[in-house]
Amino acid sequence: MTDATASGIPTGPIDREPLDYPTADYPSATDREAILRETFRAAGVELGAYDDRIAVWLAQTADWSTFAVIASWVQRAAQPTKE
Repeated sequence: MTDATASGIPTGPIDREPLDYPTADYPSATDREAILRETFRAAGVELGAYDDRIAVWLAQTADWSTFAVIASWVQRAAQPTKE
């Protein structure tokens, strides 16, 4: 797996399903929601009411691999481009 944040979100391009996680148990839906909100905050993403509703839905319904990829996209999109 590519490098990951302390919360297990990959920090670079993902070539295989990200099943690795820093602890034995994957985060709960509540923890995934907190990870997603922190990812949005760090990326400077302001959420409207419907955005918030979808963020909660994603945290509650997505499996870890799908969740990690989507959070990684947001995180990487916020990074300065390399030239």
